[in-house]
Amino acid sequence: MSANFLIIIKVIILGIVEGVTEFLPVSSTGHLIMFNDFLNFNGKFSDLFDIVIQLGAILAVVVLFWDKLLESLKTVVDPTFKSFGSKLWRNLIIAFIPSGLIGVLTHKFVNAHLMKVLPVSLALLVGGIFMILAENKFRKNSRTKDIADVTVKQAFVIGCFQCLSVIWPGFSRSASTIIGGWIVGLSTVAAAEFSFFLAIPTMIIATGYELISNMSSITGAQFLQIAIGFIVSFIVALLVVEKFMNFLKKRPMRVFAIYRIIFSVIFLILAVTKIINVA
Repeated sequence: MSANFLIIIKVIILGIVEGVTEFLPVSSTGHLIMFNDFLNFNGKFSDLFDIVIQLGAILAVVVLFWDKLLESLKTVVDPTFKSFGSKLWRNLIIAFIPSGLIGVLTHKFVNAHLMKVLPVSLALLVGGIFMILAENKFRKNSRTKDIADVTVKQAFVIGCFQCLSVIWPGFSRSASTIIGGWIVGLSTVAAAEFSFFLAIPTMIIATGYELISNMSSITGAQFLQIAIGFIVSFIVALLVVEKFMNFLKKRPMRVFAIYRIIFSVIFLILAVTKIINVA
């Protein structure tokens, strides 16, 4: 079996992992760190690869919510902010600003010190516990059922919660924004949908920054690997997001919180036994 074929298998597996976990509140970062180590797919390129294939998952959201997205773009220009599009994009910009600023200020530190097994495992654990507490306390008190009714204040608070995933890899962007949504009165479905829309500008900017910073160092073979991972994550996310939304309409998210806690313990055991690399 050739080395090139093995690499293709690895990027397909990582694309599947990304597509499954990006929008579930379980941390795609934590899963990719573990699978990268298992597959011996580490180094500077793997970091870039992990970020860029997230854009494939984001594209799945664009496709699945295309009608609502198109509707929002048609009505985005409205100085009175009464139309659906103007309110949605105003709120998305407001929600993005806190994490965008925090990301710029902490990017180098986070990449150097927190993209490691121990801090990621703790983020998975703490985030799982936080999800259970927040869902039990706030989920039944939701008053905002549709993203068209999200207020500026609600959007800003959700954006502040998104900062948790920026400064603490493993907390999960999806989990942090949904928790923030619960606390300010959004239903689970509305919080998840707002989280999906917020992912579009957040991940496009993050991916664009990484690509521009590293474009000159990407080889032809690496570009092919990125393309394959991108396509796989897109296809898998298409399947996962729709099922996830249907799940949220019927069941609580406690199952994901419990999974996070179990996964974090497994993560730590594998690190302690040196099956995966702690550094």
